[in-house]
Parts: sequence; structure tokens; C-alpha cells
Amino acid sequence: MHDATPAEAKPVLLVEELEDRVVATLNRPEKRNAIDQQTIDALHDLCERLESNPRTLILTGAGGTFAAGADIAQLRDRGAAEALEGINTRAFMRVRELPMPVIAVVDGYALGGGAELAYAADIRIGTTTTKFGNPETGLGIIAAAGATWRLREIVGEAIAAEMLLTGRILNAHQSFAARLVTHLDDDRDEAMARAHKMADSIAKLGAQATQATKRAHLAPRSAHPQIDLEEQSVLFESDDKRERMGAFLDRRAER
Repeated sequence: MHDATPAEAKPVLLVEELEDRVVATLNRPEKRNAIDQQTIDALHDLCERLESNPRTLILTGAGGTFAAGADIAQLRDRGAAEALEGINTRAFMRVRELPMPVIAVVDGYALGGGAELAYAADIRIGTTTTKFGNPETGLGIIAAAGATWRLREIVGEAIAAEMLLTGRILNAHQSFAARLVTHLDDDRDEAMARAHKMADSIAKLGAQATQATKRAHLAPRSAHPQIDLEEQSVLFESDDKRERMGAFLDRRAER
């Protein structure tokens, strides 16, 4: 297990690296895992590792909370220049664009920037304590790290508008009904077990094909069907395709 801070400091992101997956846990439970600059730096470091050695990422939070937002003490002191830097936006987009799937296990609150980090995942699993919301306007700012465009892609225009414009917080069952999460488990342990089972399934598939599928899935509508054809043209020439199709035909012949 790697810590995302020096050994003498408490790690804000606990990182467990396995052969085919990485488990990253937001680790500021005393601050309800509020996302500060140190957490952003740790996420960039994690993304660098996963870009160079692609694996499935399971992202979760410690202490019964996914992340209750950005660190308000730091946010209060930021000005126009910092807003234009897109400090959280760039980190969350990097998570979104990781080569392999990202699975977020959302236990407890995912609010503000914490919700936007969860929205960056490909798959979200909730628990009976899950709560999603973007109450940024109550602090005099907007949800500028992805919610204004990514949320409506997930839940649709009407629910996204209500969450963003009224500060509505969805409970676990409302989040499931809105498809913010695709599964609801009783607790974090069950949700993590489900995430690992998904990672097991992904590990059995072709990694090159999985990465190509994710790129095509994230591409804008205007890129289709050309991106699909280009990705497929590469896969059609791959050794993995030949081996997997050969094995499939051999199994069928043995029946």
C-alpha cells in the first residue's frame, strides 16, 4: 500500500496497488474527506500512475463519507485567478479520462466537489446512507468542476436542474432512482465487495478492448461512428483478438 503523502504526515489518500486494480481511499474523515489542495495533488499523482500502468480504479472514502465537498477554508481564500486555473476541474477530468474503468463506492455524503468527483467515475455503487447534492450556490459559487454538464448527462435535464438550482440533496433511494448509482448495498463492506467483483469481471476481459470501448464511450456524438471504426480497426489486428476468438472457436468445437 502506498501513501500519497510523506511518511511523517497522515496520508490524505490511501492507495492500495494490486496487479489488476488500484483501491484509493479519501482519508480525511475528521473533515468528512473534504477535498483540499493536498488531496488534489494526491489524485494527480494517482492518475499519473494509472496512465502509465492502466488498471481499474476503485475510489471510495473513509469514515462513512465519500467526500462532503471542497475544503471551504481553502476555497474561501481563492480568487479569480484560481477559479480560472480549474484546480479541481483538471483533477476530476483526469480521473474521468483514465484508460481503464473507474468505480466509485459512495458511502455517505457526496456533496459539492465530492459529488463532482463521483460523477467522474464510470460506475457508481451506493449504500443505504448515500446522499448526493450540489449546494454550491448556498456558498455564493457554482458547481464548476463538472456538475453543470456531467450531472445532466447522468440523470437528465430536469433532475440536474433541480439539484443545481435549488440545492436539493438526493437520499440513497432517490439517487438509485435517478441512476446516480446503479446498485445500493446495505453498507460500505458490501459495496466494496461488489466493486471488487466488478473489477474481477473487467480483469477477465481484453484490456486493450476495454480501453478502446471507454474511449469510444466518452467521445462526443459527433465523433461516431468514425471513432468506433478506427478503434475496431486496431483491435482487428491485435494478438489478443486472435487468441480470444481462437479460444472461443476451440471451446465451441469441443461441445
